[in-house]
Amino acid sequence: MRHIASRVSQLTGEGALAVYVRAKELERQGRSIIHLELGEPDFHPAAPVVDAVRAAAAAGRDRYCSTRGVPALREAVAEYLGRTRRLTVTPQEVLVAPGCKMALALAMMALIEPGDEVLYPDPSFPIYPSFTRGLGATPVPFHLIEKNRFQPDLAEIAGKITPKTRVLIFNSPNNPTGTVYSDATLAGIAELAAQHDLWIIADEIYARILFAGDYRSIRSLPGMAERTVIIDGFSKSFAMTGWRLGYAVAPVAVVDALDMLVLNTFTCAAEFTQVAAIEALRDATNAVDAMVAEYRKRRDLFVAGLNRIPGFRCLVPDGAFYAWVNVADTGLAAEQVAALLLEEAGVAGIAGAAFGAEGRNFLRFSLVSARNLLEEALERIERVSARWRAAVSR
Repeated sequence: MRHIASRVSQLTGEGALAVYVRAKELERQGRSIIHLELGEPDFHPAAPVVDAVRAAAAAGRDRYCSTRGVPALREAVAEYLGRTRRLTVTPQEVLVAPGCKMALALAMMALIEPGDEVLYPDPSFPIYPSFTRGLGATPVPFHLIEKNRFQPDLAEIAGKITPKTRVLIFNSPNNPTGTVYSDATLAGIAELAAQHDLWIIADEIYARILFAGDYRSIRSLPGMAERTVIIDGFSKSFAMTGWRLGYAVAPVAVVDALDMLVLNTFTCAAEFTQVAAIEALRDATNAVDAMVAEYRKRRDLFVAGLNRIPGFRCLVPDGAFYAWVNVADTGLAAEQVAALLLEEAGVAGIAGAAFGAEGRNFLRFSLVSARNLLEEALERIERVSARWRAAVSR
């Protein structure tokens, strides 16, 4: 019998998609479901972006184009990062890919060898350890725990670095906790990277969705531009999830390696979406700020409401658009709570173990529904909480 390559068996899926499938099944049965499981904005791209993609397609911008991305977009990304993150980036350090996840996969393929060890946060985006295993390397978690407000423990990271450690991956703001790494944390990670000659893959897809202060990229720290690969894209900040457009920012030698992988895989990202992305980066209508302001209102409403639910405890996230809720005091497993909420209340969230072992007592809700729906979700959760309220009051 012919076999599937063993690397595929090392990969895992995303818990959000499994919950989404069940939620849609319930909807087909006539159930009312409030979808808080997927990390997909309920916004759409600003009108100038839609106009730009329409014009680009009409103008015939649907041909093969540069494997690294159209020059105008690479220039626009460099300018955008200078404007929004105070980074000095050249267009030669930018490579465009069909989605942030594809940019991440390219970076991991370029930097990770079989037998390497890769440090990653737990909880976090489940593709980090999954794809690490698929490349024949070993994922090594460092833990983000509630009592530290989900900031990494630098001593723990240092203790887990071995001669096999090649890469440290993290994202800030973090999915699922919403934690923004402190300046001290970033400085400590940078120091460890320099001391042990590590690559840093900084997933900055949520960098613009920040509720206070200015974003600081680890690439901005002394000596870090030469060892950092930034992964970013248009799905979250510009509500362009289905457009599948992301990019990597890295030293030119790394971009050269990524380009070789592009040549051997997808050839190029669609030109008409790249043209429209230039308009998104201009953000002429200030759509990003308006969207973040709405997310802030949703966060304040929903987190306050969750903290009134018996057995629920939720720290206020500093960025991204998630609520990360500790449900241990309900006396039920997080999977049981998630199932009750979906099957009985029609509220779709995700049991936290989907993001790593540290998430076993948590649920993640995405703040991607309008405020009236979030209020309705809180009312439904409150009603279902009768199932565990007696245990909480003991």
